[in-house]
Amino acid sequence: MRATRRVALALDALRHGWPIEVDGVLRLLPAETGFAPGASAPRLLISAARAATLKLANQREAAVPEAPVLIRAAEPFTLPAARVLADPAEDLNWPMKGPFAAEHIEHGRAAETALALARLAGILPAFLVDPDGAGEAQAVSSGDLAEFSDPRHLAIATRARLPVAAAEDAEIVAFRSADDLREHVALVIGQQNADRPPLVRLHSECLTGDILGSLKCDCGPQLDAALRAMAEEARTGGWGVLLYLRQEGRGIGLVNKLRAYQLQDQGFDTVDANNRLGLPTEARDFPVAARMLHLLGVGPIRLMTNNPAKVEALSAAGVTVGERVPHQLPPNPHNARYLDTKRDRTGHILL
Repeated sequence: MRATRRVALALDALRHGWPIEVDGVLRLLPAETGFAPGASAPRLLISAARAATLKLANQREAAVPEAPVLIRAAEPFTLPAARVLADPAEDLNWPMKGPFAAEHIEHGRAAETALALARLAGILPAFLVDPDGAGEAQAVSSGDLAEFSDPRHLAIATRARLPVAAAEDAEIVAFRSADDLREHVALVIGQQNADRPPLVRLHSECLTGDILGSLKCDCGPQLDAALRAMAEEARTGGWGVLLYLRQEGRGIGLVNKLRAYQLQDQGFDTVDANNRLGLPTEARDFPVAARMLHLLGVGPIRLMTNNPAKVEALSAAGVTVGERVPHQLPPNPHNARYLDTKRDRTGHILL
């Protein structure tokens, strides 16, 4: 069985609430989706950020929100108890938790792989460890995940002419990997010209902003403005490429993004909300974007972004970014704090 298929089966198992076994040393049942009546375990695997809210993570661990932490309580963890511990939305309903003790993680790489798989599955990063009564586990390894994540598996699936409101001269190109259900697309506006670097925008999927017109972020307006800028570029003999990446919520998934929204309503900013869920602030896969540009035959680019870290990530993945093109839009009363957080905590250049 191919490594990438084992990861696909493990992700499917996590979404269905079935156990997985990582590297043959960690047998885990997902706390959020777990389906095993009566299952219990003496230990729980959670993230450092979540452990910090339980006063269990040291400063080194808390600096990496998605780092694994193993905890034990006086009594075995049941699935209902584990779900309360995993979901920060329940903190107001269940303010008194514990006492817990953090234990040494003997198999650190396997634990890190488990939390990464939870993020890819779009579930909360928390597991019962070696649970009783959980049933047969789906085997997966850390090496399998590394192979699954390798962007070389991405290939062009098909392409077609697609006139859009911003530009009638546009082509859509679809990309996919055999065992990954996420299908990324590129929209190429104008005629590809190797002598002129294209205007490029990396846009992460945002259902709430792109489709529903959410005012909590600036994603929808940024998408529209990018397409208009590329259309104008094409009218002057240039061209543009919009990469639409299926990485909702900066890579944490739609459901977890909505959970973060709920935490924002309680007063947490974007960064703290993600971290309180035990998820990284930035989880997007930029090598995938680099692979898409390579498959399109794109050389040096002019990148539309306010985020210098995005320039660094693409450069590290082998893309030559000749120019950073600012892409700032006016705030509204609902996203002003979101934009301030981008500026103050994640290094976006916003004037």
